[in-house]
Amino acid sequence: MKIAILSRGPQLYSTQSLFRAGRRRGHSMQLLDHARCSLVMEDGQFRIIENGRILQPVDAVIPRIGASVTNIGASVITHFEKMGIFTAASSQALLRARDKMRCLQELQEHGVPIPTTILVGSSLDLPQLVDRVGGLPIVIKLLESTHGAGVLLAQTMTNVRATVEAFHRLNQRVTLQEYIRESNGSDIRALVVDGQVVASMKRQAQAGEFRSNLHRGASASVEPLTTEEESIVLKAAQVMGLAVAGVDLLRSARGPLIMEVNASPGLEGIENTTEVDIAGEIINYVERGVSARKLVEKLPGNGPDIQ
Repeated sequence: MKIAILSRGPQLYSTQSLFRAGRRRGHSMQLLDHARCSLVMEDGQFRIIENGRILQPVDAVIPRIGASVTNIGASVITHFEKMGIFTAASSQALLRARDKMRCLQELQEHGVPIPTTILVGSSLDLPQLVDRVGGLPIVIKLLESTHGAGVLLAQTMTNVRATVEAFHRLNQRVTLQEYIRESNGSDIRALVVDGQVVASMKRQAQAGEFRSNLHRGASASVEPLTTEEESIVLKAAQVMGLAVAGVDLLRSARGPLIMEVNASPGLEGIENTTEVDIAGEIINYVERGVSARKLVEKLPGNGPDIQ
């Protein structure tokens, strides 16, 4: 098969891991910078031009879309979808997962447990809002935070008010989120591929830090999920429409709580920690997806999508 990886960082670990996994299975692998793609619609056809050349047909696309170019990436994925090409993540699923408030709204609607979360409308409501999330300390998050940036733990109302008002002056919306004390600065990252949890690890924040991101010096260790946790993780990925997802959960006194669902999860930390070939699992999923699509197209009355 010919598989294109949408990535702006050809040397990034995740991109290279997927590239190598595809090559090991005999596939023709191509790296494509989605931010440099020109999307052409003419004469009823969809085409993509990159580096001055029309992109030759591929069988599948694996999106690795960074947060800073979400909308551009989604448009490129949509173009591939219109061309009838299998994508490991749909454009709509990417947009749902990347919008953190919408993600939590979807999870809550479908009965997936999450920490109490409030999108702040006015700083005048802060005393009441803080009480509703369980009181101090509370977690303050920017809607577009990544790798722990824009995530703060506020210990006092003065700190809460100053932080929220500062972000609002910058036209940045923020959420207040319940602080789960019993998690002790740890969370669980689970990797889901095609309806299966293929790997999971525990991330533990370093001393004096509450954020458990590996980019911030947290440690990682293999951590199996309980039956309840696995069920909730799989439901979260399903609700978001993601066949490939990184799902973060907190262990609380009232049970597991889903904190985030990532549509382009990093592979470096979890592959190195668990020694699971997650990139290979993703390639296997792509192979199954392409094969299933070809079978459907061969059925009477079905044909390929618009080319």
